[in-house]
Amino acid sequence: MIDTVKNAQENPDTKQPFLELGLKEDEYLKIKQILNRRPTSAELAMYSVMWSEHCSYKSSKVHLKQFGEKIVKSDVLMVGIGENAGVVDIGDGWVATFKVESHNHPSYIEPYQGAATGVGGIVRDILSMGARPIAVMDSLRFGPLSEPDTKRVLPGIVAGVGGYGNCLGLPNIGGETQFDPSYLGNPLVNALCVGVMKHEDIHLAKATGVGNKVILYGARTGGDGIGGVSVLASETFATTGQAKRPSVQVGDPFTEKLLIEATLEMFKNKLVEGIQDLGGAGISCATSELASNGTGGMNVALDLVPLRDETLSPEEILMSESQERMCAIVKPENIAAFMQICDKWEIIATVIGEVTDGNKLVITWHKEVIVEVPPRTVAHDGPVYNRALKRPINQDLLQKDSINISDKSNSLETDLLKLLASDGISDKSWITQQYDHFVRGNTIMSSPQDSGMIRIDEKTNRGLALSLDGNARFCKLDPYVGAQLAISEAYRNVSVTGAKPIALTNCLNFGSPEDPAVMWQFSETVKALADGAVSFSIPVTGGNVSFYNQTGEISILPTPVIGVLGVIEDVRKRIPLRYKENQTLYLLGETKKELDGSSWAWFIHNHLGGKPPQVNIENEKKLSKLIQTSLKAKVIFAAHDLSEGGLSVALTEMALASGIGLEVSNNTSVDDLSFLFSESSARAVVSIEEDKLPGFKELFKIYPGIEIGKTGGSSFKFIDHFEIELSKLKQSHSGTLSKVLV
Repeated sequence: MIDTVKNAQENPDTKQPFLELGLKEDEYLKIKQILNRRPTSAELAMYSVMWSEHCSYKSSKVHLKQFGEKIVKSDVLMVGIGENAGVVDIGDGWVATFKVESHNHPSYIEPYQGAATGVGGIVRDILSMGARPIAVMDSLRFGPLSEPDTKRVLPGIVAGVGGYGNCLGLPNIGGETQFDPSYLGNPLVNALCVGVMKHEDIHLAKATGVGNKVILYGARTGGDGIGGVSVLASETFATTGQAKRPSVQVGDPFTEKLLIEATLEMFKNKLVEGIQDLGGAGISCATSELASNGTGGMNVALDLVPLRDETLSPEEILMSESQERMCAIVKPENIAAFMQICDKWEIIATVIGEVTDGNKLVITWHKEVIVEVPPRTVAHDGPVYNRALKRPINQDLLQKDSINISDKSNSLETDLLKLLASDGISDKSWITQQYDHFVRGNTIMSSPQDSGMIRIDEKTNRGLALSLDGNARFCKLDPYVGAQLAISEAYRNVSVTGAKPIALTNCLNFGSPEDPAVMWQFSETVKALADGAVSFSIPVTGGNVSFYNQTGEISILPTPVIGVLGVIEDVRKRIPLRYKENQTLYLLGETKKELDGSSWAWFIHNHLGGKPPQVNIENEKKLSKLIQTSLKAKVIFAAHDLSEGGLSVALTEMALASGIGLEVSNNTSVDDLSFLFSESSARAVVSIEEDKLPGFKELFKIYPGIEIGKTGGSSFKFIDHFEIELSKLKQSHSGTLSKVLV
């Protein structure tokens, strides 16, 4: 029997499974107060998914509002937080939209489909803004490589990221992969997509125009992903007992490719008044958000929804997170043209409702009213929690536990080889070679470069650079400093290519918000990001929060992942990673004795304690200015930022990429260990051709540098300490993943 609104009014005492759907008792009572009656089972389904942590941000809203309160002066921001993705002006009439989102828990359960549909979802977010998606990136976190479960999830996740993106014809232009015991049982899969369009092509998710039709188009709705990520990402994986783990969405990239082309043609022909992709919470999300952002009224006939499984109940249809679906608002006079495009691209499209002049979202099932709700109460006015937060009791002890380098007896050569072979630093080409980097023909930079770069205009050669970075160890030691170091690294990675950073997005991965220590980490991180955006003068265009990333009582390390987008006027002038023979190497910035939280401390000595490197945003900006100035003067030949592994890893990566050795000496004021492995911020290493040296040294007025060596030969030579052949470096660096995973 279908539970109608009339039945809900006549049978107020009917017991309902709100707890099983993830709602707390006070939340259920609030729903009854809003409706002035008990909800129908369909309404309960809608509220349960839309009020989930994943969809409603109920534990993070009170902190995220800082992004609106701490205003960043920006001439480029066109659409900010609140839409499917942010939009920034990138010049010549072009705008870019980019965003990163998580698909963590689904990827643990079904690695391939979880990762694949994560890519599909973020691509549709970009598409729904009116843009053509042009590239993707990914940030992955796993448990140690030696663990059986890492060997289970990693190959499937990588195959899912690559398989979906490759089938869509989208180049994967970069990202990162890291390993830590805290991610065992809870891998992180953060996917980024960037798209471009002209100013006039921006579209927003709103249902306006009384009488305009609501059209559901794309794939049929199935039973996969019922409750999916909306519920799955809103609770902790238990170590014992039966956890609530709804089925993971099943992706079809070929349908999504057709959906992209059909949607872009609709935009071109100006047939769409408002649009929303169906991701988390499916139809519940699309209808309530479109109605809430528009005139406020919408009627929908749920029985008209095309199904793959005719046995689905109305509640299941509302909760299904089946992929490759979009919802559009279309004027009646444009219906025929809209349908013609769908037919051309073999996309199923159905008119399921219309915009009304009322203030309710009304959903019927075979003409019986099963949902009658104020749409804003579903989409935007859910519960808001000001969760308890408390600095961890062991935080002071953790920060006092600085690594004692005086009792570390390994030789510098041994440490370097061991570090290069470690999980986190080792060559990731086993992963990245499964991604198509060059499809569409406009990729300028991709792995192992510091940033991805893509050309957006073949006439002017204007391009975009993107970096996706995060260092969870630093955030564990100090979440405020660690978050700003993450911005700094992403900003620097974009800068060393010659691009100008202009905007940032974020994906905030944390443990349970019901843990005061986790909420302290989260609040410090958000504050740091808001403050950092102001200091860097680049706006936060949007982001994603992923809570409940823990197994039992073990939370992941606090892991904010930061994406920074930059603009370069001519991609032909970008600064590469590879150098040539007989060039001079310069170290830009100051190296300090900052080894706490470093890759050297963790991967060589299994030590995590002390305080992370200091943040110096002004120096980061000066370094960026120096490199941008050098681009115009054409004085820097190659560049690499210094971050994980410090100078030693940066030089090794440059040497291996170039196939040419180098010789360096410690001309700094720090000890040799710090010279090689310190992870002090605001630093880069550059190579300069001999005839460019006078012009390059003029740039020291902007930011200081020091000569450290020359390129040439077939080895990495650290004068007075060691000389390692490139073949031996390559053997240490490249064998780790392939030995374990093949």
